[in-house]
Amino acid sequence: MRSVLGYARTYFIGGVYDRSVPDDFALDIERFHDMLSDLSSRLATDSRLDGTTEEKLLQGPFSDAMTHAGQLAMLRRLYGDPVPPENFIVAKISSENLTGDQPAPESPDKIWPEAPKK
Repeated sequence: MRSVLGYARTYFIGGVYDRSVPDDFALDIERFHDMLSDLSSRLATDSRLDGTTEEKLLQGPFSDAMTHAGQLAMLRRLYGDPVPPENFIVAKISSENLTGDQPAPESPDKIWPEAPKK
């Protein structure tokens, strides 16, 4: 997903995104959150878009990133480690917190039948 968001970022800064091969998983997660934060700040400050619109970013690379999030959730379920159910209406979502340090899921379900055995 970092590559997809890096591609979206090129519409703000120009150039071409270098699709480096991740070599350190923890470092790649940090780089993803840095990319997300940078992209968020550019959107929040109405930075000039070079050759596209916000709508095209949404229907292109942002939709692609959301599709990948769904694919990762599906793969985790197949692996036996599903993403916990969460009610996003009451979730503690903040556009200021784009780090890997996220609050625990908010779930209205008292019973989670698909929970992995511990």
